[in-house]
Amino acid sequence: MTLEKTPRLRRGFRFQWEPVQQSHVLLYPEGMVKLNGSAGAILAEVDGVRPVHDIIQSLEQQFPDAGPLAADVEAFLADAVQQQWIEWS
Repeated sequence: MTLEKTPRLRRGFRFQWEPVQQSHVLLYPEGMVKLNGSAGAILAEVDGVRPVHDIIQSLEQQFPDAGPLAADVEAFLADAVQQQWIEWS
């Protein structure tokens, strides 16, 4: 994965906070995926405009005690592509 690629949610998917679930979720026509905190934080940064590098920088600023996040963010985004939640623009 190149850090210059820009991820975006695939058509038909919507990311939102779900109060009943007390978590972020990814909604799609066939159902819903309840996301853990890390996945929610990463997808909250996916706007179809900023490349992976900028997303990593933003997350590292928000969570300075977490240390380097590049490997975790890249792994999650690769999984999200496999799950067909996101695509590259």
